[in-house]
Amino acid sequence: MSHSFIICSNLHFSWPDDTPVFQDLSFTVGAGRTGLVAPNGAGKSTLLRLITGEYRPGSGTVSVEGVTGYLPQSLPLVGDLTVAEVLGIAPVIKALDAIESGDTSEEHFATIGDDWDVEERTRAQLDRLGLGEVSLARRLDTLSGGQVVSLGLAAQLLKRPDVLLLDEPTNNLDLDARRRLHAVLEDFTGCLLLVSHDRALLDRMDRIAELDRGELRSHGGNFTAYQEAVRAEQEVAERNIRNAEQEVKREKRDMQQARERAERRANNAARNIKNAGLPKIVAGAMKRNAQESAGKSQERQAARVSAATARLDEAGRALRDEQRISLDLPGTEVPSGRTVFLGERVRVRRGEREIFAGEGVDLVIRGPERIALTGPNGAGKSTLLRLLGGDLEPDGGLTRRADGRVAYLSQRLDLLDQDRTVAENLAAFAPGMPREERMNLLARFLFRGSGAHLPVAVLSGGERLRATLACVLFAEPAPQLLLLDEPTNNLDLVSVGQLESALVAYRGAFVVVSHDERFLAEIGVNRWLRLTGGRLLETGATG
Repeated sequence: MSHSFIICSNLHFSWPDDTPVFQDLSFTVGAGRTGLVAPNGAGKSTLLRLITGEYRPGSGTVSVEGVTGYLPQSLPLVGDLTVAEVLGIAPVIKALDAIESGDTSEEHFATIGDDWDVEERTRAQLDRLGLGEVSLARRLDTLSGGQVVSLGLAAQLLKRPDVLLLDEPTNNLDLDARRRLHAVLEDFTGCLLLVSHDRALLDRMDRIAELDRGELRSHGGNFTAYQEAVRAEQEVAERNIRNAEQEVKREKRDMQQARERAERRANNAARNIKNAGLPKIVAGAMKRNAQESAGKSQERQAARVSAATARLDEAGRALRDEQRISLDLPGTEVPSGRTVFLGERVRVRRGEREIFAGEGVDLVIRGPERIALTGPNGAGKSTLLRLLGGDLEPDGGLTRRADGRVAYLSQRLDLLDQDRTVAENLAAFAPGMPREERMNLLARFLFRGSGAHLPVAVLSGGERLRATLACVLFAEPAPQLLLLDEPTNNLDLVSVGQLESALVAYRGAFVVVSHDERFLAEIGVNRWLRLTGGRLLETGATG
């Protein structure tokens, strides 16, 4: 096992406008596979950049033992680079070619160093990541998004890193590429710190590190074990809150009863003193003593109420705000026998290239079918979605849609007017809905109070997803066919859960392009289609 590690001590980091991100953050990540989870905006990617040295902390230290490899979420690559240049081996390959041609200049040997087998190692690494057929001279702009991500990972692995940092490495990867990534990471023996919302990948980790409220807490085991631990913690927190609430009520009731008893004693004492005919100075002293005694008793009761309230606050801080949305969508229901879409021998051409093979593809969608559309990157899945929605007309064949509305959610979530508020967008989609009903609906989508009046342009990815779902699912008329293109990309785990809740409640037909197997299982997919080699196949499974 490798002795590589990451140590962060008393780390402080703020943005240039002095918005704090981390304050006094300390943790250690040792050898093995660690999955880092947190809501969007908590600072996961920022933390990786601090570890690599791309960002400098305001104070505190970051120590990394060993060679570091880092794959960011967005690769800073330009299209005219060759594969060899991206991999960082172009000078060595050039020097090897020169020596093979008879040029024995000393500078070529200096360039090569100990990397005489670099081409063999590179080809082996590319093979493992499904890029075996990709030439080292090929330009980057001829590769798909998924191939670029795999190429970026290959570049980091060729460094033979001791510490490997990966930020959402499965984004844009198809199912086969994800499985190859799983196999590569299984064999990695150094210190791996991985940011991901991909639960299948997180279930392959040795531990889960949770970034929560400025602290990093480590949980042994994979993501499923982490979820079970969190669920158990929440049950304890909820029980503690119920007990603390009862204690506060009891202490307040006791304080009120003590106050009433003290008032009765004071009244009785005053009558007794008056009837006893005592001198004024003696009566005054007795009254002051009674008042002081009553005051001390009230102070003790108030202190007990304050302590009980503090325990309630502490119990409340341990309870997580899961931010779940709960929906019922009867208006989206589609009868089981109704044909929502019919396509026969559909063909699409890009220049001289036919996207669909042979005589085209056939597809019928009936009733509330829940369809997963899978296939390798570049197979034409997004093209097929555009055909289903009517955004793209075929170059041949027949397409027919039912009268009901079709809604399309792209990866960019660009359906809403960016300059309008969330409430204004919903009013545009559902003009017949009374204002009060719209505001209640937005509250169910977690836009409460002033949150409903925020412009869409300032929303986070998860907030934008919720706003789009509210507008799409409650539009007039309600959609009977929903099309989703990689909807979980760049969403945190809470937002993925919210999307799952909405799709479970949806009663129409949907077609979703996704390589996230756990997500597809949670939303109840009952029909599987695979687009590969220009042919649309019924598979009946994820493969």
